[in-house]
Amino acid sequence: MITIQNLIDNPNLRVVEEKRGIKVIEYVKDLSVNPASAVNAYYCSEMNIRKRQVFVDLDNSGIVVSAGAMQWTAGSVDAKSDIKGVGDFFGKALKGSVTKESAVKPKYFGTGYVMLEPTYKHILLENVEDWQGGMVLDDGLFLACEDTVDQTVVARSNLSSTVLGNEGLFNLALKGRGIAVIESSVPREELIEIVLNDDVVKIDGNFAIAWSGSLKFTVEKSTKSLLGSAVSGEGLVNVYRGTGRILMTPIA
Repeated sequence: MITIQNLIDNPNLRVVEEKRGIKVIEYVKDLSVNPASAVNAYYCSEMNIRKRQVFVDLDNSGIVVSAGAMQWTAGSVDAKSDIKGVGDFFGKALKGSVTKESAVKPKYFGTGYVMLEPTYKHILLENVEDWQGGMVLDDGLFLACEDTVDQTVVARSNLSSTVLGNEGLFNLALKGRGIAVIESSVPREELIEIVLNDDVVKIDGNFAIAWSGSLKFTVEKSTKSLLGSAVSGEGLVNVYRGTGRILMTPIA
């Protein structure tokens, strides 16, 4: 039996979100400071720049994390890679190179606790089942997910315009059932959620951090002609068509 003290019961820590045994812990203040860094730490706390960690309570279950993200484990928790052989390794390495995610994502399973490394980014917990056709992520946002979630790679619908738009060709898609843990540059309070019902959204820039796999995603000219695009001051835009959801930041 393991008892962990001065963690969840620490008055300087608070749980800001929790889903199915996955907790997002936030440090109210950074107390590990010295006279030279105290002023900076104070204003960071006032402006919501705080350390955050993901604490997972495993109950005969498993979680897949980004390579190097684990800080410590406790209890009957084992780890294994998600590599099934040489061919699988090269396949995952290729997927990682095009999605900017780690090629090998270790899986921790059993009964006990897993703590991930601290980050100053904002951490979101999303139920993959709530996203029609799965959840597609912008590059580099994946942090962890329950082992019941499948990871695949999806390509843009029109590769030629994607290249012209200086966009990536592929994205990581999460499908199945379970909780996904993603990192965001802005807090949830500032994220804009757009729900489409057989409609279209055009976004000028990489503002969308996640969208439903049911949406058709292309890169197109902002107007029907190149001359019109030049006159409008816009070039190529990200276009999402169909029925689903988009999670968008107010800043790139």
